Amino acid sequence: MFDLIELLFFAYRDFVGDADRLLTRYNFGRAHHRVLYFVDRRPGLSVAELLDLLRITKQSLSRVLKDLLDQNYIEQRPGLLDRRQRLMYPTDKGEALALEVAELQSRRLARALATLPEGARAQAAAFLSAMCDPTTRDSAAGARR
Repeated sequence: MFDLIELLFFAYRDFVGDADRLLTRYNFGRAHHRVLYFVDRRPGLSVAELLDLLRITKQSLSRVLKDLLDQNYIEQRPGLLDRRQRLMYPTDKGEALALEVAELQSRRLARALATLPEGARAQAAAFLSAMCDPTTRDSAAGARR
């Protein structure tokens, strides 16, 4: 399995490297990207849900979320039923940046899948899903778009 472990390291490095280079222009890092990605994919996500999804602490989210809010990439609104809840939504600016990064990463995935036989996308999705802990698999499958 060492060969697969190594390939996974290199594939991840290059996959996130595309986003890293783009995000550097905005003085953002991977944490900013993860937050923006999930807020864009799941508008109305609560802070508590995001913490659970990313398995991070409030403290580690705090600075990143402040940056995204202050620079108008994300906005927070109170919950409809519980006004104490803070629900996050991407702004137009946030949606545009999330799409720009997703397009970069989508091109890398498409290039790789184009080299493989028909049906490889479904197999890749099944493989990546199987790599996730069973307790988090449902959240991994909950994306929209």
